[in-house]
Amino acid sequence: MGTLRDLQYALQEKIEELRQRDALIDELELELDQKDELIQKLQNELDKYRSVIRPATQQAQKQSASTLQGEPRTKRQAISAEPTAFDIQDLSHVTLPFYPKSPQSKDLIKEAILDNDFMKNLELSQIQEIVDCMYPVEYGKDSCIIKEGDVGSLVYVMEDGYIEMTKKEKPHN
Repeated sequence: MGTLRDLQYALQEKIEELRQRDALIDELELELDQKDELIQKLQNELDKYRSVIRPATQQAQKQSASTLQGEPRTKRQAISAEPTAFDIQDLSHVTLPFYPKSPQSKDLIKEAILDNDFMKNLELSQIQEIVDCMYPVEYGKDSCIIKEGDVGSLVYVMEDGYIEMTKKEKPHN
């Protein structure tokens, strides 16, 4: 058996060894967290591309099939959503409304959100909540939907029909 001094020295070496292992574990955990974040980011990107590619392909196939069969076009329609609360603290208690819609409408709204520069980086769950909250609104011919200079608090996705856009009273089609 060693002397007290030898045992103290061995203890110090073990303590130092443990500190080094703890430091290595901390570094590896940090690296693991960074890789988890990268995986999540890549998974979100993959989900985004999957959600755009499949519906776009399906919609293109349906449109070409309906054009060939001479089906009549559906009535002009737009879809809109409004914020339900403005106070951040109130948002935790808000139950978002749900409006049923066809799978084609859901896909169209989702594609529009993913094409929007301000909304395309939302999480998939947030996009789904927006899709669920949107509801159809129909506008008649010559209706004003949005006027230049209005506050942009609504989101519109045009499902069918045509609009005329004007800038300072100059028409643009």
